[in-house]
Amino acid sequence: MQPDIIRRLLPNWGATYGPSTKGPFPGIVLLHGSEGGFSGWTHRTAVIFAAHGYLCYPHSYSTGGNAWNSGSIEDVDISRTADALSALRGFEHCSGKVAVYGVSRGAEHALLLSFLTAKGSSQRRPDAVACLAAPDVICGAFDARRFRDSGDPGWQVWDPSRRAWLWNGSSDELLPTMPIDVETFEGPMFLSVGTNDQTWSSEMTARLQDRREKAGLPVEAHYYTGEGHVPGSEGENMHHALLLSFFRRTLAPDV
Repeated sequence: MQPDIIRRLLPNWGATYGPSTKGPFPGIVLLHGSEGGFSGWTHRTAVIFAAHGYLCYPHSYSTGGNAWNSGSIEDVDISRTADALSALRGFEHCSGKVAVYGVSRGAEHALLLSFLTAKGSSQRRPDAVACLAAPDVICGAFDARRFRDSGDPGWQVWDPSRRAWLWNGSSDELLPTMPIDVETFEGPMFLSVGTNDQTWSSEMTARLQDRREKAGLPVEAHYYTGEGHVPGSEGENMHHALLLSFFRRTLAPDV
């Protein structure tokens, strides 16, 4: 019996998940958060989206790490993510339409990718951007080996000299505390957040939404009442329904 969802290797990058039928299919690049690429969460989400007709590539960008340690988000060159998106767009099983979807630090990553690629080749630029629990400013580096909860004796003050992101080898445009540019990318944008998010306040998403609206750019924003940084079962089901509706509209073939 042929599985409904199968893996296909995106050469030089990694596994994609998509329907076992011929295709081609709209593509989605998924960006993990501080849980890292080895955690498997983006692969789980990729399979869910694949069941609805999408070709999904979970892009692991964290540095180091393994199945027991998520690694770090430090000096991550977003130009490599743009190359991965371009590779998925050109993949024989992809329709040529590609969105990027990120959660938490992955949402930050997705927003940064959108404006950094906005003026360059359309091959490396997402057709749509979707985020869950995004900050509205650039954050510093994260290292799971040093992370401790507040109150833990090993807790350390955040070091702003350590940079999370690079673009073509430089962090000059991506310094911690800089507002994330959401006015340059002109394509459709989906923003979402739990109103009880204790990591990044839902006010951050509200500010992103406000800036998009003032710039006259397309934005769809959803606020999940009572949900935290990562929604529970009911909240996740609602989030996925809204997200799939967004992808259906924004990744439809050109007519």
